[in-house]
Amino acid sequence: MTPGSSPAPRVVGVALVLIGIGATVASFGISPDQAGRWGARYFPLAGSLALILLGLIELRAAPGGPVMERRHLPAIAALLGLSVVYVWASSALGYLIATAVAAPLALWIFGVRAPIGLATAAVLSPALYHLIFFKLLGVFPPLGRYFDVLDVI
Repeated sequence: MTPGSSPAPRVVGVALVLIGIGATVASFGISPDQAGRWGARYFPLAGSLALILLGLIELRAAPGGPVMERRHLPAIAALLGLSVVYVWASSALGYLIATAVAAPLALWIFGVRAPIGLATAAVLSPALYHLIFFKLLGVFPPLGRYFDVLDVI
């Protein structure tokens, strides 16, 4: 390592590769759909392989990298917290409500402040994801334990 560099990129690269490998293995544990197709496996597997690729890129770029900036840590923590609440809300209130709330909040964390953009995300994100995953890929949506909009519509 050179002066002023940090081991953080190497650690991040190794972590990404290991998480990607674990996620790839877990992706193959997702059952095929009723017709025997991969269906629900496509996106988790693509994301897992992308993690491995990004980790390898990070490892390649690691020597002599800059010291890690800490100014983005609050946004990272907020996004992590939002993801935990989103998983809980999906199981409690159903996919559509959880996504309609989480999508604009995620955009707000990334700096989007336009009310029209946030409102559009609240409507379009659940609709587009529902179309892609549940209609085109045939994945069964997670239903809410306490309430689910899909019961109404």
